[in-house]
Amino acid sequence: METWKKVWKEVQRQLLLAGPVSLVTLMQISLLMISLMFIGHNDGKLALAGASMATAFAAVTGYYVLVGSTNALDTLCSQLFGAKHYPILGIELQRAIIFSSATSVMISIIWANATPILIAMHQDHEISHEAGRYLLYLVPSNFAFGLLQCFRSFLQNQNIVNPIVLSSVVATIVHILCCWIMVCKYEWGSSGAAVATSISYCVNAFCLALFIKFSSTCKETWNGFSKQALHNFLPYMKLALPSVLMECFKTWAFEILIIFSGFFPNPVLETSVQSICLNTFGLIWSIPAGLMVSASVRVGNEIGAKNLEAARLAMVVVSVIVIIEGLVVGISIILLRKMWAELYSNDKNVVKIVSSLMPFLAMSCFLNGFQTVLSGIFKGCGWQNKGVYLNLAAFYFVGIPCQVTFAFVLHMKSKGLWLGMIIGFVVNVIFFLMIILRANWDKEVMKAENRVKECSTYGEKSSGQNNSS
Repeated sequence: METWKKVWKEVQRQLLLAGPVSLVTLMQISLLMISLMFIGHNDGKLALAGASMATAFAAVTGYYVLVGSTNALDTLCSQLFGAKHYPILGIELQRAIIFSSATSVMISIIWANATPILIAMHQDHEISHEAGRYLLYLVPSNFAFGLLQCFRSFLQNQNIVNPIVLSSVVATIVHILCCWIMVCKYEWGSSGAAVATSISYCVNAFCLALFIKFSSTCKETWNGFSKQALHNFLPYMKLALPSVLMECFKTWAFEILIIFSGFFPNPVLETSVQSICLNTFGLIWSIPAGLMVSASVRVGNEIGAKNLEAARLAMVVVSVIVIIEGLVVGISIILLRKMWAELYSNDKNVVKIVSSLMPFLAMSCFLNGFQTVLSGIFKGCGWQNKGVYLNLAAFYFVGIPCQVTFAFVLHMKSKGLWLGMIIGFVVNVIFFLMIILRANWDKEVMKAENRVKECSTYGEKSSGQNNSS
């Protein structure tokens, strides 16, 4: 009876954390989609094509990289919070902000030169120029997005999620209003939509910054800016660089899938089909994304607190939850496959192909959900360096070669692309499970303790030596 009480309490903790985070992820994804919707209804096809290309380019070269750069904070903050080294969380947040801002500078240089880069990649010249112009107005969102990810991670790992939800709601409302004013009323076209996106991300980041600064909830973890954040960068860098690669190796594999679809005999049809599938995949991913955060936070907190039994329970509970969620969503996708396809298009060929791909998509979503949660466990343990090699091996040495074989050699086309992705996911999940099941958890607790001590070398000194925030 006592065991079931512990399980039920852990389920509640996971869901109370994962639910709001999933909602925030969905709203974050919707900002870019809302921009494209306003452009599509109020501007020409060229503007929509350019904005779509720019959005994909921004995700691949910018947003994914920034998400990865702040994943190190998930490990450090969760373990520091579990070990009750509260003042050091603020120091690590400052290090994350510095690293993220430096990364944003490099990303901005790439975005400023997007037009020649896209032309060099043999993209249409007119669309490339339109995309390049869109990205210039999107540059401020790059810095705001990086800060936003830092603030989210800092708060989530203290189990503070309600302010994140509230700021996301405010940002979404601001975004819709800005898009209406700039795109519809003043007819600034795609440039107005890009500016609206930048404003929305800035508003979101500013709201969370105000909460961290003035809320009593963060009084133990935020003591103001400190020069100590400029020292002892090594623990953060050890995790940040592999975190970027771990995130990008997975997400870039999906962009390669879109590129492959352009090589089929009817590229317009096939690309449209893959866009619908990936859009659906992204929306569904927002659910396990919340569970990934809850897995990372709960495992990291308990390992930092040297509570192995609770850490193991957290891993088991989140795994069972994501399996149940994956089965429910997968079955729903298959049962509603034709209805869902018709929401996106009236073209019979598109509906037919999308409907036929839904079983493959359902399996991909199931495996991706499980892999996403396992990634969260890896982050909670600080295993990003292992995750890099596992993602590289599974997706690029197995998944993508299988896609090429099935899609082009065996002429399975779109089905072959998704079948190759499924095989990549299967291999990836097996790799992740092998690492988790064979881990020496007593040793991992010692590693976490050493990591906390390493972070605290300068951090403890800073609690009384901070400058004005």
